Amino acid sequence: MFIGCGTALVTPFKKNGKLDEPTLRKLVKRQIQAGIHFLVPCGTTGESPTLAHAEHLRVVEITLEEAKGKVPVLAGAGGYNTAEVIALGKELQAMGADGLLSVTPYYNKPTQEGLYQHYLALARAVKKLPIVVYSVQGRTGVNVEPSTLKRLAGIDNIVGVKEASGNIGQMATVLYEVPESFNVLSGDDSNAIALAALGGRGIISVVSNEIPAEMAKLARACLDGDFAAARAVQKKFLPLMNVNFIESNPIPVKAAMAMMGLLEPSWRLPLVPPSAASEAKIRQVLQEAGLIQ
Repeated sequence: MFIGCGTALVTPFKKNGKLDEPTLRKLVKRQIQAGIHFLVPCGTTGESPTLAHAEHLRVVEITLEEAKGKVPVLAGAGGYNTAEVIALGKELQAMGADGLLSVTPYYNKPTQEGLYQHYLALARAVKKLPIVVYSVQGRTGVNVEPSTLKRLAGIDNIVGVKEASGNIGQMATVLYEVPESFNVLSGDDSNAIALAALGGRGIISVVSNEIPAEMAKLARACLDGDFAAARAVQKKFLPLMNVNFIESNPIPVKAAMAMMGLLEPSWRLPLVPPSAASEAKIRQVLQEAGLIQ
């Protein structure tokens, strides 16, 4: 279900800081019309740590309403309190989410056994939903080791991992350890082709917020073994992939989307607008890519 390119959706806010529901609906429709393979609301790119509980549920609800079963919705459900993650997971399951993307507990830095027990508890609580583990040590302070992923892959409804370590060697080891049926997805746009060459099944993308059709094409080409076509897309848009991380995600991608006329340039504290220098660089990259005048 979760292969190809999934978009880690931004959460649009109005200038007053409130959730911009009409814009969210437009963004979801744009993604589906562009041929994206699945949608991922309320992840890191969706500023989930700053969403109130009701807002989190509302973002997923709107995404499901607009997706209308045309594409799967992999809803974000992570945190450092296992009981709270389970409660959220149950709510999302009841709403009709197609799966959960669950980031590793952060700040409290659990051991590998702690990570295993955390995901086991979540999987048992939401047996009807497939779960994708999200490993991103740069943000959480904890890495899901390949040996732990091998154990997790033995749990029926843990079906994959968003691997955002940036470590190609680790990704290769993960693919060596887990069964072929376990979906290993890139968490970094620029690593998607490399991971696909090792046996990865796709990407959960930031840049597809800006260029959904192009990233869907890249992911499809990788799955088809047409790496020349995939490289052509990457060569054109690598500067955009990189500039999206010139400051903390999702500051740059939302700035770029605002320049493209897709949303209001609004973030929630502690995120702030990009610096003038970063904004100028983002604008330059968009112009060079032909995305704005």
